[in-house]
Amino acid sequence: MGKCTERLYNGIVKENPTFVQMLGMCPTLAVTSSAINGAGMGLTTTCILVLSNFMISALRKVIPDKVRIPSFIVIIASFVTIIQFLLQAYLPSLNSSLGLYIPLIVVNCIILGRAEAYASKNKVLPSIFDGLGMGLGFTVGLTLIGMFRELVGKGCVFGFQILGDGNLLQNSSGIIKGIGNALSLYTPITIFVLAPGAFFVLAFIIAFINKRNAKKAAEALANGEEIPAACRPDSCAGCINAACCGKLVSETPAPVKAAEAPAKPSADAKQRQIRMQQRIQRQRLTSQMRRRRMSQDSAHMHRPESQSSPT
Repeated sequence: MGKCTERLYNGIVKENPTFVQMLGMCPTLAVTSSAINGAGMGLTTTCILVLSNFMISALRKVIPDKVRIPSFIVIIASFVTIIQFLLQAYLPSLNSSLGLYIPLIVVNCIILGRAEAYASKNKVLPSIFDGLGMGLGFTVGLTLIGMFRELVGKGCVFGFQILGDGNLLQNSSGIIKGIGNALSLYTPITIFVLAPGAFFVLAFIIAFINKRNAKKAAEALANGEEIPAACRPDSCAGCINAACCGKLVSETPAPVKAAEAPAKPSADAKQRQIRMQQRIQRQRLTSQMRRRRMSQDSAHMHRPESQSSPT
């Protein structure tokens, strides 16, 4: 189960689709006006991820390579339709809140990306845990953004009033009631539950993660230690920390170990390099000869013709 646990950790922390890979931004920005909407969208996506990864991994040796992408989309669309019918039957309020973004899960790049990158190349059990880890990471990201937006914009979380007038602490007594009375002075910032608020909150969270990883990378370089996996620019293909941590690595390069020293170029590589230098030299000579010929032609055209008078 070590590989399965690793897939869970990668999806939730190391390769979080929301905060690290920056995938699925359409539902992330659109449906996170409240924590319940974010959790509902995340759990819906998690169910579809697990089911589609299971089916695609089970059929990976049957699906022809040339039509694998259309096959993946058909499988994902089938599960999305089933989940949408279940939401309409048992959770109609959540279904109406999410609206059009449930059918749009079909083209969510997280699901199709995991199908292409992992499920179609690995066994069933690791693929299930990969989908579960990515889905839970997506759920955590959407829920955190929804909680922050709802708390700042409305003063409540999951429908419970925390800030502003009528908060839960005001119903208590003693010091707790005094704290509640102080929190009742809070005025909600309505823009955070509107469309621009999603961009603000996501930007704040990404900036905090970048700052934290850059600090950890700088400390590791200063102490001569290995840079943590989450802070390396090559930790994953979609890492958003490549700008900050990659800059640190390039400015203060770590010493190259003897075992990691670059290998000497082979004889074929030397021959290719010699041929490339000869080709460049021929191109330079050709260019010089062409410029010399053009200058001679230009001088001949502008030379004054001798005028001979008839005798």
